[in-house]
Amino acid sequence: MDIPLEKKRFTPKKIAMIAGTAIIGILILYVILSSTGNSKLNIEKERITINEVKAGNFQEDIPVNGVVLPIKTIYLDAMEGGRVEERFVEDGAMMKKGEAIIRLSNTDLELSLVNQETQVYNLLTQIQRTQNASRQNTINRLNQLTDVKNSLKEAKREFELNSKLYEKGAIGRQDYEESKNNFDYQKERLELTERVLVQDSVSSKTETMQARESYQRTRKALELMRKKVEDLVVKAPVDGQLTALDAEIGQSKSKGERLGQIDVISSYKIQAEIDEHYISRIFNGQIGTFTFNGKDYQLEIKKVYTQVSNGRFKVDMHFVDGVPENIRRGQSLQIKLALSQEKKATLVAKGGFFQQTGGNWIFKISEDGDVAYKTPISLGSQNTEYYEVLEGLEPGDRVITSSYSNFGDVDELVINN
Repeated sequence: MDIPLEKKRFTPKKIAMIAGTAIIGILILYVILSSTGNSKLNIEKERITINEVKAGNFQEDIPVNGVVLPIKTIYLDAMEGGRVEERFVEDGAMMKKGEAIIRLSNTDLELSLVNQETQVYNLLTQIQRTQNASRQNTINRLNQLTDVKNSLKEAKREFELNSKLYEKGAIGRQDYEESKNNFDYQKERLELTERVLVQDSVSSKTETMQARESYQRTRKALELMRKKVEDLVVKAPVDGQLTALDAEIGQSKSKGERLGQIDVISSYKIQAEIDEHYISRIFNGQIGTFTFNGKDYQLEIKKVYTQVSNGRFKVDMHFVDGVPENIRRGQSLQIKLALSQEKKATLVAKGGFFQQTGGNWIFKISEDGDVAYKTPISLGSQNTEYYEVLEGLEPGDRVITSSYSNFGDVDELVINN
């Protein structure tokens, strides 16, 4: 007779399923409970940077990179094109004003000078001939005037004599009328001769003036042509150092081509590049500071270049209290450029925290120093060392200013000493 077996209620399979379900439920409950409270992270104190918020003087400034340049640079361009015939000095030479640097040759220009000189000499000869002819004509006219005056004087004498004789009946009317007509003729002749002499004089003066003006223009053109030929010898326009000389013997240079430059090294300036974000806040007279050989120096902006290239623009800065000793052209300097006046403010040290927070919050440490809480803040201007705190922090507060990149999205840091 078969004995019925009692069926087991909890098989190993069912036990395993129940246990699995319980574990999943516990995990879900843990996640829910964890998400409803503040997330925390344990950190080691030596791995973070802690700074105290303080009150002090604040001046907004930005760091800029500057390069030492000569106070003035004059570029040397070819005033006239030609072939390089001589090179009197080498690149880097110290030049005095007027010293020759290179000599170019230009046969067309030199031939034009010869033709211009010939034209001037021919014109001068023509003027001399014209003047001689004018003088001779004047002499002839004056001689003619003298003859006419003499004839008039004789005609007048004869007429007056005949008038007396005619009144006495000593001569006939025919002789009287003839002497009278001759006297009238000589008067008209004198008037005409004088008028012609005046007209000749005016005409002669006009011709002479025009000839002289033409000669002066031609002479001025000759001087300009000589100046062009003289420009074939390139000379130093000022005292300074010759740099970037680009002219080799036999090389052809076009008119206006850059040959080199003269750097006036009696003093120096600093040329700095600034981000275009600040272009509306940069103007002449602003002061920058830098440290050189352990001493602080001031610079003043003298020129702002408004052209923007690759997101940056340039400024020229001059030394306020003299040029530092041993400074050299091409040296790079780190400059702090002031953008505002000095004022009182609440300050927090700059650090890597800003990259993760954007200045909207910071980890503030509790009074006992064991915990740091995420605290909303508002920052204003900045300089090379500090941010200006507008809201959220007070002097004496301690905050973490190092990078938050390893903290994740936690609200609370537990600081382990």
